[in-house]
Amino acid sequence: MDSFSAPLGFGIVGLGMVADFHAQAIAQVSGAKLVGVASRNTEKAKAFAAKHKVAAVCGSVEDLVARKDIDIVCVTTPASVHRETSLAAIRAGKHLVIEKPLEITVERADEILRAADAAGVKVAAIFQGRFGDGAQTVKRAVEAGRFGRMVMASVAVKWHRTAQYYSGTRGTWSVDGGGAAMAQAIHGIDLLQWLAGMPAEVFAWATRRVHTGIEAEDTTCAALRFADGAIGTIEASTALWPGWQRRIELCGEHGSVALEDDHITRWEFREARPEDEKIRAAKDSAALGSGASAPNAISFVGHQRQIQDLVEAIREGRRPAVDGHEGRKAVAIVRAIYESAERGVVVRVG
Repeated sequence: MDSFSAPLGFGIVGLGMVADFHAQAIAQVSGAKLVGVASRNTEKAKAFAAKHKVAAVCGSVEDLVARKDIDIVCVTTPASVHRETSLAAIRAGKHLVIEKPLEITVERADEILRAADAAGVKVAAIFQGRFGDGAQTVKRAVEAGRFGRMVMASVAVKWHRTAQYYSGTRGTWSVDGGGAAMAQAIHGIDLLQWLAGMPAEVFAWATRRVHTGIEAEDTTCAALRFADGAIGTIEASTALWPGWQRRIELCGEHGSVALEDDHITRWEFREARPEDEKIRAAKDSAALGSGASAPNAISFVGHQRQIQDLVEAIREGRRPAVDGHEGRKAVAIVRAIYESAERGVVVRVG
């Protein structure tokens, strides 16, 4: 087998819940093989390796990235450790898959991106929602100009998390980088900006309505103004019961669409096209799952599609569909929301 056709070797750093989705996804990706894992918890690493039939168990990031049979490192550590983990992998010349958020501040994310660009390694920022069939269908309608001038563009992430979920470091500024907006709604925020463009300004409120023991917010609401003059909102909470599907609404002068998780629930355009009836009649396959009521209720399919794209991007010498610079955008929006909520002023998204 020549070097081009040989599977690309993957390593995973950080073996929390989301690492399991990465391992399952890699197992289904053509041209990929999970080679090693790294964790400071030796027993946890051995158990994870046995479950996923991984040969190499490493006690540090440095040991993992030193392996010549690893081409790509999946960073699934807590968000505040993404920078140091990623920089170690970049120094070793490894490509990266980084779980959301890319990092907990724009400045820390930029350190990763500058180092990756200088080293010529690729970064895939995990926002698997972009790879859903429904999201892709809406994106094509946007690119085709079917909405005309966008009037309003909004996302609502009204989810439920238990008090037990917030044990340990969850909901902290130093580790998670925030609460409902950064840790949960960021997927919907990324989808909104991907479909409607980056908001130019935000004005936000944030509060702790139910999970009063955490540092960051459990509920936030932000008003948006886009560069083209459209307006919209971001609503995010983990304090609600039972938790609804994430909903994105795009409303324009010639048509409006609603996307719940990855299922199109409204598809209405002034000028009909032959494909419209089929789109409206499509059944919800629930391929990507929903995190509305539990964080582990998602599917690994979205990760599989995104990691497959990275493998193909490396083979073809192109940028991944969601590269690090794309992943930075949602972090910038969330940080602007937090700044606005803290200062009580309109903040430009930088």
